[in-house]
Amino acid sequence: MSTDFVSAEAAREGAKWWVIDAAGVPVGRLATEAAHLIRGKHKPTFTPNVDGGDFVVVLNAEKVVLTGNKGETKVYRHYTGYPGGLKEIPGAKMLENKSEAAIERAVRGMLPEGVLGHRLLGKLKVYKGSEHPHAAQSPEAFTVSFQRNKK
Repeated sequence: MSTDFVSAEAAREGAKWWVIDAAGVPVGRLATEAAHLIRGKHKPTFTPNVDGGDFVVVLNAEKVVLTGNKGETKVYRHYTGYPGGLKEIPGAKMLENKSEAAIERAVRGMLPEGVLGHRLLGKLKVYKGSEHPHAAQSPEAFTVSFQRNKK
């Protein structure tokens, strides 16, 4: 049985654009679906070392949610590079002030490291409102399916 490999140029030709509405969707669920589309794992021509995924536009980033008590317990950390420069932001405050950055960080954590991961992260476009400047690419709607455990 022979295996046919797709070249990088041929994989990039068929890239589609998807729009995801993040209103009421948990950050992790949104990030897994977006990373799946960006990586191209939904395509039969998926190759781990080739950028063959699609573009993803996330709308209503300010309406994304954290489930459980992650608003108080989850901490976003970054280091400024100076002595004593460790900055910590609680999850609730991060979603309130920088919801786009929270989504981008979640998706970045699900993409590969290195040059390929940086290139793939460029295919993610996150916007706070419901408007986006990518109408010319005629993106298709993608719904994130999730279920909450209601007791």
